[in-house]
Order: sequence, then structure tokens, then C-alpha cells
Amino acid sequence: MDTSESSTASPAKEPRPGTPPRRGWRRWAMDTRPLRRPDYRRLWSSTVVTAVGSQLTAVAVPKQIYDITGSSAWVGAASLAGLLPLIVFALWGGAIADSMDRRKLLLVTNGGIAVTSLLFWIQAATGLESVAVLMVLLALQQAFWGLNAPARSASIARLVPADELPAANALGSTVMQTGQIAGPLLAGALIPVVGLPELYLIDALALCVTVWAVYRLPALPPLTAAKAGSAGLRGILEGFRYISGHAVLLLSFLADIVAMVLGMPRALFPQLAAETFAAPYGEGYALGLLFAAIPLGAVAGGLFSGTFSRARRHGWMVIGAVVVWGAAITGFGFSGSLWLAVAFLALAGVADMVSMVFRGAILLSAATDEMRGRMQGVFTVVVAGGPRLADVLHGTAGSALGPRTAVAGGGILVVVVMLGLAAAVPALRRYRV
Repeated sequence: MDTSESSTASPAKEPRPGTPPRRGWRRWAMDTRPLRRPDYRRLWSSTVVTAVGSQLTAVAVPKQIYDITGSSAWVGAASLAGLLPLIVFALWGGAIADSMDRRKLLLVTNGGIAVTSLLFWIQAATGLESVAVLMVLLALQQAFWGLNAPARSASIARLVPADELPAANALGSTVMQTGQIAGPLLAGALIPVVGLPELYLIDALALCVTVWAVYRLPALPPLTAAKAGSAGLRGILEGFRYISGHAVLLLSFLADIVAMVLGMPRALFPQLAAETFAAPYGEGYALGLLFAAIPLGAVAGGLFSGTFSRARRHGWMVIGAVVVWGAAITGFGFSGSLWLAVAFLALAGVADMVSMVFRGAILLSAATDEMRGRMQGVFTVVVAGGPRLADVLHGTAGSALGPRTAVAGGGILVVVVMLGLAAAVPALRRYRV
């Protein structure tokens, strides 16, 4: 019997008491318990495929726009063209995910993303060379992604027990970070061999695998009857009211905003690579290392997530991770050596992984199932919007104060503000599972 058509997923059963603790090196390695659960394994495997495939398109779109226009300004405009649909549809998608079967929503949206990738391929293969068409397709793709992401994340709590949520988040986050490293490298290797249009086609074919994996999931309908209007503006506003009434959820969002807006210095990487770290390795090499360091640190944190994924004081883990992020960014700002700078950024990447794991676990465990989609919608907006706001803030501060002062000052502000929030609002400090 096909479980995707006949069964309804409910929260996974708790593990049997008395499970022996992992010993030796396994205590340090990634906690893979969630992968023993077939339904979570299907969802995770679909993430593995899209983590790399989506990065092929992420490289191909700006490359094609630059080839057409010869202008980096148009590349930047395309990025902004995709941001607004992502924000709007992530908020709406969260409300929809709380009012209908999440598996069906994932099927529709993954299918939509696959069709969009196919349209990207058609316009490139036919030599259309229209920036307007590319921007429309990019906006459409981001809209589908905004609808998809909240349902995907909210479904995890129905597929694994509460004590495995940090491990499940670590598995997913590690795959996404690995994709951000491997995807662009693969794209750079494939473009001279197969051509740029084929990157879109590969992504579209990979998304077919994702659709099949989602089809094999069990039904994921709401556990309680959806209220009238819960998928519209009323439902979105209810989600914000829910956040404002739950301090631990509010603090989990604020922690990410503090870390990313005040402490994400990527807009200053090109200037630092040219002015501070170019000798003796060269500007291009230094720039590549700066951009790769945080994702590499995050992947390392995920691979050794057995060191922290079983922690029960989730609030303190978030506070500690954000403080370490701020301290590492401060160290990066004071670094005069490229390899010391990379080491600090890698440490920041580890801290970011820990923060992502436990903020995600808090959102899934502290919110009721009828609100999880909306919480994940807001989470998607915060994750997407924070670094973009940081680009504006750090770019402006770097021009006014100098890049190293702006970076170090931002890191110090992260530490001070996060400790201040933790002291002023005890809910996050006290939260544990």
C-alpha cells in the first residue's frame, strides 16, 4: 500500500528510554538518528538534490544577465527583483502551510520550481537574451520558493520526535551549506564543458527527483481544523500576533536579526581582499577564501554536530552561538593576516550553524502545529532579508569608517546587544526541552 496516499503523518514516536549513549568518536560525529525514519529520509534526500541543483541556477542567472548587459548593476537589480516575491510569498506560504496538507503544497511548489527551471533553459537555449524575461522568471522562481520553504521546514516536526529536532536541523543545514560550496564550483566546471543553458536543464531534471521524493511522503494535513481566512492576510497577522505573545519565539527571531544585520560583513569582502589581504596570494584568491570561509565553517560544525545536537538548553545554545559569532567577526575585523581572517570567519560559520540548528528547533518545538508554517514563513523572510540589510549597513559604514573598523564594530555590537537581550528577557535563557 502506498503510504503517500493512504496515511496521515502524526508526530513521530519518542525513542525508547534507555537508549545507550554514543561512545568514542561517534559522540563527536553528526547525529544521524533522524535518517533512520523513512519519511524524514525522503524529505532530506530531496534537500540533498536541490541543494546543489539550485546553486547551478543561482550561478547561471547572474552570469547570463552579465553576459547580456556587461553591467554588474543589472546583476544587483536582479537580486532585488527576486527579494520582494520571496518575502511576500514566504509570509503567505506560511499561512497556507497551516491551512492545508503540507505534502500537497510541497508537490505543487516543487513542481512550479521545476517548470520555472525548464523555462529558464528554453529562453537560454533559444538565445532570447532578454533581461526582462530573466527577471520575471527569477521573481516567479522566488515566489514558488517562498511558498515551498515554510511547508518544508514545518513538516520536520511531524516526521521526527522533539528530541531529534536539533539533529534533523543540523542534517538539513549541513546539506544546504555544502550545496553553497559545491554548487558554484560544479557550475564553474560545467559551463565551459556543456554550456550555460544546460545548467538550467540539470536543475530542472534534479527537481523531478525532488518531486518524486515528496510524493512518497505521507499526507500532512492540519492536526486541527483550519480557521476561516487562515490562509490570507488575517492568517498572516495572526502569526505576527502569536510571535509577539511568545517571548521565546520573538527572541529567536531577534537573535538572528542581531547576528546578521549587525555582524554579516560580506559586502566588505571585495574591499578587504583588495586593500588588506591581497598580498602575497592575490586579490582573487583572497576574495574566494573570504566568501568560502563561513560556509566551510558551517559544514564543519554540521559534520561534528554530535557535540551539541543533544543539548537540552536550546535558549542558552542560541545565546552562546550568537555571542561567539559576534566575537569571531570582531576577530576577523582586527585580523591583518589572510589565514587568521579565514580562521575567524570559519569559527563564525560554526557558530552560525549552532545558531541555525537551535533557532530552528525552538521554532518547531515551541510553536503549535497550527502555527508552524507561519513561523517558518517569518523565519524565511528573516534569513533572506537580514544579510541584504547587512550589505547596505556594512557598505555604508565601511565607506565612512573604513572596512576593518566597520567589521570589528559590528561584531562588538552583536555581542553587546545579544547579551543585553538575554539579560532583559529571561524567556530565552530559561527555554529547554
